[in-house]
Amino acid sequence: MKNLTLAALAVAFSATASGAGVIERACLTSGREAASRALCGCIQDAANLTLDGGDQRVAAKFFRDPHRAQEVRQSDSGRNRAFWQRYKKFGSTAEQFCGYARG
Repeated sequence: MKNLTLAALAVAFSATASGAGVIERACLTSGREAASRALCGCIQDAANLTLDGGDQRVAAKFFRDPHRAQEVRQSDSGRNRAFWQRYKKFGSTAEQFCGYARG
């Protein structure tokens, strides 16, 4: 299972190697001290594994406007609830894969 996960991560990495994805760009321009090409690229790889393009565009906006994430999380909309479940999976995946890239 671990080899399959690593293979999927490698495929995701190769898909973004030619250019930064929307999540990576948002991360790099967020102004956060911990933002680095290594960490933001890893977060993009996690996004490629767990979120489609539309979800990535929504999630990228959270870097600029963190309050928007709270609004989506607390929304009564079924669409937002479904997105939030996918977003939580993305967050868990990013945390699992990218912990090494911090600092």
